[in-house]
Amino acid sequence: MTDLASTARDLGLRFLLFSFTDLFGVQRAKLVPLSAVETISQSGAGFAGFAAWLELSPADGDVLAIPDPASLTPLPWQSDVGWVATELTLNGEPMAQCPRRLLRLQQQRAAALGFELRSGVEAEFFLLQPGGEAIADGADTQEKPCYDQLALMRRYGLIGPVLEAMESLGWGPYQADHEDANGQFEINWTFSDAMTTADRHAFFKVMLKSMAEAQGLRASFMPKPFAELTGNGCHTHLSLWGAPGSARAGDNLFPDPNGELGLSALAYHFLGGLIAHASALCAITNPSLNSYRRLAAPPTTSGATWSPGGISYSANNRTHMLRLPDDQRIELRLPDGSAHPYLLQAALLAAGLDGIERGLDPGPRHDNDNYAAPLRSDQCPRLPGDLGKALDAFAADARLRAGLGEEFCQAYETLRRRQWNRERGPIGEAERLSCLDC
Repeated sequence: MTDLASTARDLGLRFLLFSFTDLFGVQRAKLVPLSAVETISQSGAGFAGFAAWLELSPADGDVLAIPDPASLTPLPWQSDVGWVATELTLNGEPMAQCPRRLLRLQQQRAAALGFELRSGVEAEFFLLQPGGEAIADGADTQEKPCYDQLALMRRYGLIGPVLEAMESLGWGPYQADHEDANGQFEINWTFSDAMTTADRHAFFKVMLKSMAEAQGLRASFMPKPFAELTGNGCHTHLSLWGAPGSARAGDNLFPDPNGELGLSALAYHFLGGLIAHASALCAITNPSLNSYRRLAAPPTTSGATWSPGGISYSANNRTHMLRLPDDQRIELRLPDGSAHPYLLQAALLAAGLDGIERGLDPGPRHDNDNYAAPLRSDQCPRLPGDLGKALDAFAADARLRAGLGEEFCQAYETLRRRQWNRERGPIGEAERLSCLDC
């Protein structure tokens, strides 16, 4: 019996979801009874790749999903079922299109340089009526609803159990709040290595949606469900630590008391990579048509969008794309709720490593209020205005593509361009429905 089957039995599980996240961030799974876990763990659960968002045809053979036993997570809302992340093979070879494998390869690239990426995400979401046409709480009407205690506690019946579930899984949740838009919330958990964060991010989306559905609610990470309200960001906090076996194993490599704002040269080179590749990164950090309703949007009813419009960094200032809140980390405020949990981490790591390898300078820091007094375009280049322009930048960024691998990049770009060509135009029901379940 494999370790996975033994562990599942010890946990009292009867079934396992063998799950993978396709290139559009949709989780696909097969439900495997415990009696078959050992066999299918070895051979892999078979999927027709064309039926998911993978760049394959109906003529291609089965995609086989091989589980990672370390990722096994019992479903807190369905105690006899466990979830396990898988990585994909095709014709006996690892698939370059597999998002989780792509992140693993970037981790290996970092480890060879003596680094480990640790990260955390702020996964904002709306709680909507079942059809998604309006927020679920008709009493949530404040002009500035952020941190509204009454609105938060009206959703205690969902938020409380989600926090308890995260605690039972050992994630270290530490706060939940009502966010800046009516009907919008955020739950935070402790940062970890990039793969653990990506696995938890993927699982969190499924967990929240499932638990919300059980209460007649619809949870959505859609970047901009309502034009007048603040959109869903996925602010990502990044730091490099000494990799196991390196001279500074287990140390955060970003702090330096002699550096500007207490940050090391390494941190600024990593920052330089994020700045240099920002336009191309948008194809992954902001991958939906709806993403560009959030970026550089006009002010909302609360007074601010809390999203960037240009490529700049600052100290503890939320009006820029990158924030340096302390000497421990970098916060990227660019990603939104439709960002892919694994591709997000992989692409940011690839960009940051390129900055380190080339010793890139991020340029001057700007501490202005970039909403009230925006920088000139020569000081703060504008982000792509739509998904098509982001994909053009992605196509032109040879260094980022080399870091991620051309086979993956071609597959991802092909699928996203099909999406762009199919859905572009004035905002309408097709775009809304395509992104409501992000």
